[in-house]
Amino acid sequence: MWWLLWVLAALLALFCCLDVWYFLRAAVVILRAWFQPPIWDITAEQTMTGRVTPRDIDMCHMNNARYLRECDFARFSLYTRNGVFKALRALGASAVVGATTIRYRRALCIGEGYELRSRIVTWDDKAFFLEQRFVSTKDGLVCAVMYCKQSVVRSSPDRIMQHLCKRKVECPEFPEDLQHWVNFISASSQALRAESGLDEKNK
Repeated sequence: MWWLLWVLAALLALFCCLDVWYFLRAAVVILRAWFQPPIWDITAEQTMTGRVTPRDIDMCHMNNARYLRECDFARFSLYTRNGVFKALRALGASAVVGATTIRYRRALCIGEGYELRSRIVTWDDKAFFLEQRFVSTKDGLVCAVMYCKQSVVRSSPDRIMQHLCKRKVECPEFPEDLQHWVNFISASSQALRAESGLDEKNK
């Protein structure tokens, strides 16, 4: 009887201290992707399906933060299937989100199904840039679109691409709208560095 109380107390502490459902969902997504067919084209689009549940909503439509959470899981699946996770591990590198921007075009309402379409658009010497779209299965409308800058730590996108493809891979051109966002990130970074005096310290 006492061991059961200890287990319940440990579970309560765990759920209070950690977002347990996030980690469980991430594990399930990666495990499922592991058994799906691999994606050989690094820039190919992957589609995950979902439906808005009562846990996702505020005021009967999907909460703004839920879109970003679902994008996390979609990237985990994409990187598992296209080999990016495996390449990161082989190169002793890691990847972190450096920036995101999302545009909401129409609310996804409770019970509405959607497809989350993710793809690597291009990359530079430090990061991959992804596009992720929420497309309603009701009428095919793109309800939200997000860009994500996935920064590579202790390696580079070029090294990852060469590891996966066994050859030098040409970087696709930046679409105009994505380039505008990248320019904004650069300008913001320079302004913040100047504000904190980092530019003067590095001279």
